[in-house]
Amino acid sequence: MGGESGAPATEAAKTAAVESDEERRAALLRRITEEGGFAFVSSAEKAAGGDLRAAEAAREMAWEQLHSGPWHEVVPAWRDAYAMACLHVAELRAGAGDRREALRALDMGLIMGGPLLRRDLDEAVHRIAACAEDEVVADGCADKWREGISNNRDLAEALRILPYKSLSSKKVEKQPSLSLETFICDYFLHDSPVIISGCIDHWPARTKWKDVAYLQRVAGDRTVPVEVGKNYLCSEWKQELITFSQFLERVHSNNCPSNMTYLAQHPLFDQIQELRDDIMIPDYCFAGGGELRSLNAWFGPLGTVTPLHQDPHHNLFAQVY
Repeated sequence: MGGESGAPATEAAKTAAVESDEERRAALLRRITEEGGFAFVSSAEKAAGGDLRAAEAAREMAWEQLHSGPWHEVVPAWRDAYAMACLHVAELRAGAGDRREALRALDMGLIMGGPLLRRDLDEAVHRIAACAEDEVVADGCADKWREGISNNRDLAEALRILPYKSLSSKKVEKQPSLSLETFICDYFLHDSPVIISGCIDHWPARTKWKDVAYLQRVAGDRTVPVEVGKNYLCSEWKQELITFSQFLERVHSNNCPSNMTYLAQHPLFDQIQELRDDIMIPDYCFAGGGELRSLNAWFGPLGTVTPLHQDPHHNLFAQVY
Protein backbone atom coordinates (compact mmCIF):
# COMPACT_ATOMS: atom_id res chain seq x y z
CA MET A 1 0.00 0.00 0.00
CA GLY A 2 2.85 2.36 0.89
CA GLY A 3 4.49 1.88 -2.51
CA GLU A 4 1.26 2.53 -4.39
CA SER A 5 0.52 5.71 -2.48
CA GLY A 6 4.12 6.89 -2.95
CA ALA A 7 4.10 6.72 -6.77
CA PRO A 8 1.56 9.52 -7.38
CA ALA A 9 3.43 11.74 -4.90
CA THR A 10 6.66 11.21 -6.84
CA GLU A 11 4.96 12.05 -10.12
CA ALA A 12 3.42 15.12 -8.50
CA ALA A 13 6.86 16.23 -7.33
CA LYS A 14 8.24 15.85 -10.84
CA THR A 15 5.34 17.83 -12.28
CA ALA A 16 5.82 20.56 -9.68
CA ALA A 17 9.53 20.77 -10.54
CA VAL A 18 8.79 21.14 -14.24
CA GLU A 19 6.18 23.80 -13.52
CA SER A 20 8.66 25.60 -11.28
CA ASP A 21 11.27 25.66 -14.06
CA GLU A 22 8.72 26.96 -16.55
CA GLU A 23 7.55 29.63 -14.11
CA ARG A 24 11.16 30.63 -13.50
CA ARG A 25 11.80 31.17 -17.21
CA ALA A 26 8.48 32.92 -17.70
CA ALA A 27 9.30 35.29 -14.83
CA LEU A 28 12.66 36.02 -16.43
CA LEU A 29 11.04 36.88 -19.77
CA ARG A 30 8.65 39.23 -17.94
CA ARG A 31 11.62 40.99 -16.30
CA ILE A 32 13.37 41.34 -19.65
CA THR A 33 10.16 42.79 -21.14
CA GLU A 34 10.12 45.36 -18.32
CA GLU A 35 13.71 46.25 -19.29
CA GLY A 36 12.58 46.91 -22.86
CA GLY A 37 13.85 43.64 -24.31
CA PHE A 38 10.81 42.94 -26.47
CA ALA A 39 12.90 41.70 -29.42
CA PHE A 40 14.82 39.34 -27.12
CA VAL A 41 11.61 37.87 -25.70
CA SER A 42 10.18 37.35 -29.18
CA SER A 43 13.36 35.60 -30.34
CA ALA A 44 13.59 33.51 -27.16
CA GLU A 45 10.04 32.25 -27.63
CA LYS A 46 10.83 31.25 -31.23
CA ALA A 47 14.05 29.59 -30.02
CA ALA A 48 12.07 27.53 -27.51
CA GLY A 49 10.05 26.32 -30.48
CA GLY A 50 13.15 25.07 -32.30
CA ASP A 51 14.31 28.10 -34.33
CA LEU A 52 18.13 28.14 -34.28
CA ARG A 53 18.43 31.51 -36.03
CA ALA A 54 16.16 33.06 -33.42
CA ALA A 55 18.22 31.44 -30.65
CA GLU A 56 21.43 32.92 -32.07
CA ALA A 57 19.76 36.31 -32.44
CA ALA A 58 18.60 36.23 -28.81
CA ARG A 59 22.08 35.33 -27.65
CA GLU A 60 23.59 38.20 -29.64
CA MET A 61 21.07 40.66 -28.18
CA ALA A 62 21.86 39.54 -24.63
CA TRP A 63 25.59 39.68 -25.37
CA GLU A 64 25.24 43.31 -26.48
CA GLN A 65 23.49 44.13 -23.20
CA LEU A 66 26.36 42.55 -21.23
CA HIS A 67 28.77 44.90 -23.02
CA SER A 68 26.65 48.06 -22.96
CA GLY A 69 28.65 49.55 -20.06
CA PRO A 70 30.75 48.66 -16.99
CA TRP A 71 30.15 45.11 -15.80
CA HIS A 72 28.85 46.20 -12.39
CA GLU A 73 26.13 48.24 -14.11
CA VAL A 74 24.74 45.34 -16.16
CA VAL A 75 21.15 44.55 -15.15
CA PRO A 76 21.29 41.07 -13.52
CA ALA A 77 18.28 39.90 -15.51
CA TRP A 78 20.26 40.31 -18.73
CA ARG A 79 22.93 37.92 -17.43
CA ASP A 80 20.18 35.36 -16.80
CA ALA A 81 18.76 36.12 -20.25
CA TYR A 82 22.15 35.42 -21.79
CA ALA A 83 22.26 32.06 -19.98
CA MET A 84 18.78 31.23 -21.31
CA ALA A 85 19.82 32.07 -24.87
CA CYS A 86 22.94 29.92 -24.52
CA LEU A 87 20.77 27.02 -23.34
CA HIS A 88 18.53 27.35 -26.38
CA VAL A 89 21.50 27.51 -28.75
CA ALA A 90 23.13 24.50 -27.08
CA GLU A 91 19.99 22.37 -27.20
CA LEU A 92 19.46 23.10 -30.89
CA ARG A 93 23.14 22.66 -31.79
CA ALA A 94 23.30 19.37 -29.92
CA GLY A 95 20.12 18.21 -31.64
CA ALA A 96 21.81 18.91 -34.99
CA GLY A 97 24.85 16.85 -33.94
CA ASP A 98 27.16 19.83 -33.39
CA ARG A 99 28.42 18.82 -29.94
CA ARG A 100 31.39 21.18 -29.81
CA GLU A 101 29.35 24.30 -30.56
CA ALA A 102 26.76 23.15 -28.04
CA LEU A 103 29.40 22.84 -25.33
CA ARG A 104 30.86 26.21 -26.24
CA ALA A 105 27.45 27.84 -25.86
CA LEU A 106 26.95 26.19 -22.46
CA ASP A 107 30.39 27.24 -21.25
CA MET A 108 29.75 30.81 -22.32
CA GLY A 109 26.52 30.67 -20.34
CA LEU A 110 28.40 29.41 -17.28
CA ILE A 111 31.13 32.04 -17.62
CA MET A 112 29.02 35.10 -18.49
CA GLY A 113 25.48 34.17 -17.45
CA GLY A 114 23.68 34.76 -14.18
CA PRO A 115 22.86 32.23 -11.45
CA LEU A 116 19.19 31.61 -12.27
CA LEU A 117 19.75 28.85 -14.85
CA ARG A 118 23.13 27.56 -13.68
CA ARG A 119 21.70 24.18 -12.70
CA ASP A 120 20.12 23.85 -16.15
CA LEU A 121 23.45 24.67 -17.80
CA ASP A 122 25.30 22.11 -15.66
CA GLU A 123 22.72 19.42 -16.42
CA ALA A 124 22.93 20.16 -20.15
CA VAL A 125 26.73 19.83 -20.04
CA HIS A 126 26.45 16.44 -18.35
CA ARG A 127 23.89 15.23 -20.90
CA ILE A 128 26.09 16.18 -23.83
CA ALA A 129 29.26 14.84 -22.19
CA ALA A 130 27.56 11.52 -21.44
CA CYS A 131 26.87 11.02 -25.14
CA ALA A 132 30.37 11.96 -26.26
CA GLU A 133 32.83 9.45 -27.62
CA ASP A 134 36.48 9.56 -26.62
CA GLU A 135 38.58 11.43 -29.15
CA VAL A 136 41.99 10.39 -30.40
CA VAL A 137 44.83 12.55 -29.08
CA ALA A 138 47.42 13.66 -31.61
CA ASP A 139 50.59 11.54 -31.72
CA GLY A 140 53.40 12.92 -29.62
CA CYS A 141 51.18 15.30 -27.65
CA ALA A 142 51.36 13.23 -24.47
CA ASP A 143 55.16 13.11 -24.67
CA LYS A 144 55.30 16.91 -24.95
CA TRP A 145 53.00 17.21 -21.96
CA ARG A 146 55.17 14.95 -19.80
CA GLU A 147 58.27 16.84 -20.90
CA GLY A 148 56.65 20.15 -20.00
CA ILE A 149 55.58 19.18 -16.50
CA SER A 150 58.93 17.53 -15.73
CA ASN A 151 60.62 20.93 -16.17
CA ASN A 152 58.67 22.52 -13.32
CA ARG A 153 60.63 23.15 -10.13
CA ASP A 154 59.61 22.73 -6.53
CA LEU A 155 58.11 25.85 -4.97
CA ALA A 156 60.79 25.82 -2.29
CA GLU A 157 63.45 26.30 -4.99
CA ALA A 158 61.63 29.37 -6.28
CA LEU A 159 61.49 30.83 -2.78
CA ARG A 160 65.21 30.18 -2.21
CA ILE A 161 66.31 32.11 -5.30
CA LEU A 162 64.23 35.21 -4.50
CA PRO A 163 66.24 38.26 -3.36
CA TYR A 164 66.99 38.36 0.37
CA LYS A 165 64.02 39.66 2.40
CA SER A 166 61.95 40.15 -0.76
CA LEU A 167 58.91 38.59 0.94
CA SER A 168 59.63 39.31 4.61
CA SER A 169 62.29 38.78 7.23
CA LYS A 170 60.69 35.46 8.22
CA LYS A 171 62.12 32.18 7.13
CA VAL A 172 59.65 30.21 5.03
CA GLU A 173 59.71 26.71 6.47
CA LYS A 174 59.01 23.51 4.60
CA GLN A 175 57.28 20.82 6.64
CA PRO A 176 55.91 17.35 5.96
CA SER A 177 52.15 16.92 6.22
CA LEU A 178 51.06 18.76 9.38
CA SER A 179 48.19 18.04 11.74
CA LEU A 180 45.49 20.71 11.67
CA GLU A 181 46.26 21.57 15.31
CA THR A 182 49.97 22.11 14.58
CA PHE A 183 49.18 24.15 11.50
CA ILE A 184 46.87 26.45 13.48
CA CYS A 185 49.09 26.83 16.55
CA ASP A 186 52.49 27.14 14.87
CA TYR A 187 51.65 28.97 11.64
CA PHE A 188 48.09 30.21 11.15
CA LEU A 189 47.83 32.12 14.44
CA HIS A 190 51.27 33.64 13.89
CA ASP A 191 50.61 34.69 10.27
CA SER A 192 53.63 32.64 9.23
CA PRO A 193 53.79 31.17 5.73
CA VAL A 194 54.71 27.50 5.44
CA ILE A 195 55.28 25.04 2.60
CA ILE A 196 53.56 21.72 3.40
CA SER A 197 54.75 18.70 1.45
CA GLY A 198 52.87 15.46 0.94
CA CYS A 199 49.39 16.64 1.93
CA ILE A 200 47.89 16.24 -1.56
CA ASP A 201 49.70 13.06 -2.61
CA HIS A 202 46.36 11.21 -2.47
CA TRP A 203 44.66 13.52 -4.98
CA PRO A 204 43.63 11.73 -8.20
CA ALA A 205 44.87 14.85 -10.02
CA ARG A 206 48.46 13.94 -9.13
CA THR A 207 48.31 11.01 -11.55
CA LYS A 208 45.38 11.74 -13.86
CA TRP A 209 46.56 15.19 -14.94
CA LYS A 210 49.85 13.79 -16.18
CA ASP A 211 47.87 12.10 -18.94
CA VAL A 212 47.00 14.62 -21.64
CA ALA A 213 44.59 12.10 -23.17
CA TYR A 214 42.56 12.19 -19.96
CA LEU A 215 42.47 16.01 -19.93
CA GLN A 216 41.45 16.05 -23.58
CA ARG A 217 38.70 13.52 -22.92
CA VAL A 218 37.05 15.21 -19.93
CA ALA A 219 37.63 18.87 -20.83
CA GLY A 220 39.00 19.18 -24.37
CA ASP A 221 35.91 20.72 -25.95
CA ARG A 222 35.08 23.03 -23.05
CA THR A 223 35.54 26.78 -23.49
CA VAL A 224 37.70 28.59 -20.93
CA PRO A 225 38.96 32.17 -20.44
CA VAL A 226 42.74 32.57 -20.71
CA GLU A 227 45.28 35.36 -20.38
CA VAL A 228 47.79 35.89 -23.18
CA GLY A 229 51.07 37.70 -22.49
CA LYS A 230 53.92 37.63 -20.00
CA ASN A 231 51.68 39.05 -17.23
CA TYR A 232 48.73 41.40 -16.87
CA LEU A 233 50.94 44.49 -16.43
CA CYS A 234 52.40 44.17 -19.95
CA SER A 235 50.99 46.36 -22.72
CA GLU A 236 50.47 43.38 -25.05
CA TRP A 237 48.50 41.42 -22.43
CA LYS A 238 44.99 40.37 -23.50
CA GLN A 239 42.25 37.85 -22.71
CA GLU A 240 40.72 35.23 -24.99
CA LEU A 241 38.09 32.50 -24.93
CA ILE A 242 39.41 29.22 -26.36
CA THR A 243 38.77 25.51 -25.92
CA PHE A 244 40.75 23.58 -23.34
CA SER A 245 42.28 21.54 -26.19
CA GLN A 246 43.57 24.73 -27.82
CA PHE A 247 44.95 25.83 -24.47
CA LEU A 248 46.82 22.53 -23.98
CA GLU A 249 48.29 22.80 -27.46
CA ARG A 250 49.56 26.30 -26.68
CA VAL A 251 51.11 25.04 -23.46
CA HIS A 252 53.07 22.45 -25.44
CA SER A 253 54.14 24.56 -28.38
CA ASN A 254 54.42 28.19 -27.28
CA ASN A 255 57.88 29.48 -26.40
CA CYS A 256 57.23 33.20 -26.99
CA PRO A 257 56.77 35.17 -23.72
CA SER A 258 54.56 37.78 -25.38
CA ASN A 259 52.14 35.04 -26.52
CA MET A 260 52.33 32.88 -23.37
CA THR A 261 48.88 31.56 -22.49
CA TYR A 262 47.74 31.18 -18.89
CA LEU A 263 44.43 29.98 -17.45
CA ALA A 264 44.44 32.16 -14.33
CA GLN A 265 42.11 32.68 -11.38
CA HIS A 266 39.10 31.01 -12.97
CA PRO A 267 36.47 28.90 -11.11
CA LEU A 268 37.32 25.98 -13.39
CA PHE A 269 36.12 23.39 -10.89
CA ASP A 270 32.64 24.91 -10.78
CA GLN A 271 32.55 24.77 -14.55
CA ILE A 272 34.01 21.28 -15.17
CA GLN A 273 32.88 18.78 -12.52
CA GLU A 274 35.17 16.00 -13.77
CA LEU A 275 38.24 18.07 -12.82
CA ARG A 276 36.64 19.01 -9.48
CA ASP A 277 36.35 15.30 -8.67
CA ASP A 278 40.14 14.99 -9.03
CA ILE A 279 40.93 17.26 -6.08
CA MET A 280 39.94 17.44 -2.40
CA ILE A 281 39.74 20.46 -0.10
CA PRO A 282 42.48 20.20 2.58
CA ASP A 283 41.34 20.62 6.19
CA TYR A 284 43.79 23.52 6.51
CA CYS A 285 41.36 25.66 4.50
CA PHE A 286 38.96 25.69 7.45
CA ALA A 287 41.53 26.76 10.06
CA GLY A 288 39.87 30.15 10.46
CA GLY A 289 36.54 28.60 11.40
CA GLY A 290 34.70 30.08 8.41
CA GLU A 291 33.61 28.92 4.99
CA LEU A 292 35.83 28.44 1.94
CA ARG A 293 35.92 31.84 0.22
CA SER A 294 36.75 30.68 -3.28
CA LEU A 295 38.14 27.75 -5.26
CA ASN A 296 40.06 28.87 -8.34
CA ALA A 297 42.46 27.29 -10.80
CA TRP A 298 45.71 28.55 -12.31
CA PHE A 299 46.86 26.32 -15.14
CA GLY A 300 49.86 27.14 -17.27
CA PRO A 301 53.28 26.27 -18.67
CA LEU A 302 56.70 26.90 -17.17
CA GLY A 303 57.34 30.63 -16.81
CA THR A 304 53.82 31.87 -16.08
CA VAL A 305 53.80 34.36 -13.21
CA THR A 306 51.48 36.67 -11.31
CA PRO A 307 52.99 40.02 -10.22
CA LEU A 308 53.47 40.55 -6.47
CA HIS A 309 50.22 41.44 -4.73
CA GLN A 310 48.26 40.92 -1.49
CA ASP A 311 44.88 39.21 -1.26
CA PRO A 312 42.24 40.25 1.30
CA HIS A 313 42.00 36.72 2.74
CA HIS A 314 44.25 33.75 3.52
CA ASN A 315 45.28 31.41 0.70
CA LEU A 316 46.26 27.78 0.48
CA PHE A 317 48.05 27.21 -2.81
CA ALA A 318 48.06 23.54 -3.86
CA GLN A 319 50.56 22.85 -6.65
CA VAL A 320 50.07 19.88 -8.98
CA TYR A 321 53.00 19.55 -11.38
